[in-house]
Amino acid sequence: MIEQPDTLSGKMLIAMPDMGDPRFDQALVYICAHSDDGAMGLIVNKPTPEVKFSDLLEQLEITSGPDTRDIRIYYGGPVEGSRGFVLHSADYDSDGATLAVDEEVGLTATLDVLEELAQGRGPRSSLLALGYAGWGPGQLEDEIGQNGWLTCEPRDDLIFGRANEHKWTAALKSLGVDPLLLSGDAGHA
Repeated sequence: MIEQPDTLSGKMLIAMPDMGDPRFDQALVYICAHSDDGAMGLIVNKPTPEVKFSDLLEQLEITSGPDTRDIRIYYGGPVEGSRGFVLHSADYDSDGATLAVDEEVGLTATLDVLEELAQGRGPRSSLLALGYAGWGPGQLEDEIGQNGWLTCEPRDDLIFGRANEHKWTAALKSLGVDPLLLSGDAGHA
């Protein structure tokens, strides 16, 4: 397999203030896959407090154990909102059903990871996203070129941290950008 050096897989997207799409207002997106065919990512800073992990387990008829962790559920993006994706630390692999995004993060979309989490096992760090953000061929690159997104390196606290209201600002600050001075207007020479 030929490696693509310009892939955004394993990177984070930071929505610019003038994005124009309210679903991505101050969104921080972890890119799980990126190729010539398009891109797929999960918004990691928009929890859905109205959906509880315990309720989801009950709906899926998965029995909770005494060590069940409180897994936060996130709005992962506008595509396939009823489909779940578990973004997790690389210490978990579901018998070939896990996509290794990079050395630190994996993505699993099968019930067995939920069963493991319900029993207090599974990955060290995880979040469950309903839906995902998707882009067709060249679409994400165009949006970046039109100043819709900034990119940054991922960090555990940006992906799995619980201070969701601070993740967008922290991602900008990791680039040395003051959110208060940010402009949505691109400059072209």
